Amino acid sequence: MNRLINRYILKEIALAFAMIVFILTFVLLMGKILQLMDLMINKGISFTTIAQMTLFLMPSFLIFSIPISLLIAILIGLGRLSGDNEITILKMSGVSLYQIAFPVACAALAASLLTAATTFFLVPYGNIATRNLLFDMAKQKATIGIREKVFIDDFRGILLYAEKIPVHGDFLEGVLISDNRILREPNTIFARRAYLISDIDTQAVTLRLEDGSTHTVDAGLKNYRKMDFRLYDIRLDLAESLTTDLKTGEKSSMDMTVTELTAKLRSHGINDQTYREMLLVLNKKLTVPLSCLIFAFIGVPFGIRAHRAVRSRGFAIGVLLILIYYLLSLSGEALAETGRLSPAIGAWAPNGIFAIAGILFFYFAAREQSPWVRRNPVSTYVSLPDEIGKKLKSPS
Repeated sequence: MNRLINRYILKEIALAFAMIVFILTFVLLMGKILQLMDLMINKGISFTTIAQMTLFLMPSFLIFSIPISLLIAILIGLGRLSGDNEITILKMSGVSLYQIAFPVACAALAASLLTAATTFFLVPYGNIATRNLLFDMAKQKATIGIREKVFIDDFRGILLYAEKIPVHGDFLEGVLISDNRILREPNTIFARRAYLISDIDTQAVTLRLEDGSTHTVDAGLKNYRKMDFRLYDIRLDLAESLTTDLKTGEKSSMDMTVTELTAKLRSHGINDQTYREMLLVLNKKLTVPLSCLIFAFIGVPFGIRAHRAVRSRGFAIGVLLILIYYLLSLSGEALAETGRLSPAIGAWAPNGIFAIAGILFFYFAAREQSPWVRRNPVSTYVSLPDEIGKKLKSPS
């Protein structure tokens, strides 16, 4: 009997969970769709490459969509059972709230393990794979990362600005370059047109300038030199600009696994800001999977409350709880990054607050009491008519 009930509740939650994960992940991905479509339509990037990039971006969305979808699915699933009085029938049959919560806890544990695998392994792998794929795309189509009327500092020692870029992106017009690779003699270069020529073998891109001039001032600001040119080549080393961290043995904290972050935190020579950032990222990687279990704990007491508008009420409560949780999370991160709060406390505070609230709400729901109403024993006196009172007092 218990297995049948568990499968029934799990099915109710699983269907809602799968649908919400799909919709929410798609909504989060929509923020990148326009950029990906621009790469495919205007920059000539193949559909296969766009599909690979989408796949690599998915883990960074799933770490948010899985916990959120779980909470809303629990609220909608249990709310549907409560709205149809099925929860009431189960209780009248002797099924306690702890038995009802068992399949929900199993679903939360599975979601927590999936989120942990995504956070610990898939997100770092996806970030690095996306970075390598962008590098390969840049070698084939060097103008991908350059936008018109935007200063680009992706290349070490070089600041690049293009007034206009045609739709096909074969050349740049109205080019301004600040070359600071030679510290004693920084150059400012103006050119009417520029072409980006990629060399796959050397993993470098050459910026070929046409019809321009270079302007150089020495460190003492005493000598000024101008040189006009017909053609002028500047080597842009993409391997150096994109993989600087890899050459120095460094990775971004978001690209590190839990093992790498732990080893880095134990090493010496890290400044306070970097240490706080890495410690915060490490604690966030641990708190995100645990949030699935906490959301399940707080979702059960809210979900079993009967209401006519089951889906809309469950969705509204879920959005409100998620909004409160992530506001607390963002506040904790901001305080931790500025040094006003310990990174561990800033990362774990939202989970701690929601865990305490979930335990209290679950306790009151198990005892079928409301946490908002305090019930005091009240003596009730009923006044009866005199004739009825005399009959009741007289012996039969």
